Amino acid sequence: MTGRGQARRVMVVDDDEEIVEMTRLILESGGYQVTRALSGEEALKSVSSAHPDLILLDINMPGMDGWEILKMLKVDEETQGIPVAMFSIKFELRDKVHGLKEGAFDYITKPFSYDELLERVDRIFHRLSESGGH
Repeated sequence: MTGRGQARRVMVVDDDEEIVEMTRLILESGGYQVTRALSGEEALKSVSSAHPDLILLDINMPGMDGWEILKMLKVDEETQGIPVAMFSIKFELRDKVHGLKEGAFDYITKPFSYDELLERVDRIFHRLSESGGH
């Protein structure tokens, strides 16, 4: 295996099962281990046992949206150190800035290509390793 993946764990949180499945297949082909959650509630329940190294978090979901989930992750001592990349069809600059101000580590817009997703996730882990983070 190249430097990609190295058995890093990524949790994909999105209410669209097709997007979750496509994202899982792409990430697993890059050597990542993937946990999936189809709602914010499911993500919050399983994050402790999944121990993800990164969470890809959709914004527009029924029930709890991504912004609420991000806030809950950032105030919980157990999860506040997990980097979160917002994962959304919203592509306006104000949405990206809002995500970063709320504590997101990155912002990935959908739709994305196979190569783009792997490159963005690789870069997140590269930046984290350079900063001594997660």
